[in-house]
Amino acid sequence: MPQTIALVDDDRNILTSLSMTLEQEGYTVRTYTDGESALQGLMGKPADLAVLDIKMPRMDGMELLQRLRARSAMPVIFLTSKDEEVDELMGLRLGADDYITKPFSQRLVLERIRALLRRNEAMKAESSGVVAGGLLVRGDLTLDETKHTCTWKGKQVQLTVTEFLLVKTLALRPGLVKNRDQLIDAAYGENIYVDDRTIDSHVKRVRKKFRAVDDEFAQIETLYGIGYRYKEQ
Repeated sequence: MPQTIALVDDDRNILTSLSMTLEQEGYTVRTYTDGESALQGLMGKPADLAVLDIKMPRMDGMELLQRLRARSAMPVIFLTSKDEEVDELMGLRLGADDYITKPFSQRLVLERIRALLRRNEAMKAESSGVVAGGLLVRGDLTLDETKHTCTWKGKQVQLTVTEFLLVKTLALRPGLVKNRDQLIDAAYGENIYVDDRTIDSHVKRVRKKFRAVDDEFAQIETLYGIGYRYKEQ
């Protein structure tokens, strides 16, 4: 069954050209020209992945992402303009999995979508038992790969696919420093270019989520100029 991609952008030229590219690759595409209609459509009929523009009428991409994240861990890619660096970082902190800067090539968008869908499908496969999964326990942290759930001191922490993979990568080897390139490979796959600040934004978002259930959470340490590590308990 074809995977469904939701495209949300008030630029109809982008919607038309990107839809054609994705449909030629075998995806089912649903398009929306504003955030409100997208929210209604995605809540009633979820997609496998959403590509969201930031600046849109009737509800911008930031608010749409917040509302989607309150109900869904669906992978989300943001489209941003070159002068929207603050918006890019804010989007990642709100829970976007990736971002692409306009103007972009159709091939780049397709590669990012494929990479994110592969990661998401791998998670689903573990959940269905196709891939052997299990529990990863590190002190107060428990990651259940079969259910894609994370708990800290018994309280659930809802993570996106990217955030889950980052926490898992760090927690697998407590005390071992992972540089940003290693974390990019773990979360996005090899041969995918992602700016270093993307990883930094994801880590900040992860910390914020853990501190929402425990304000003393400090297990993910920053080694400035080097990378991150998970502190042993």
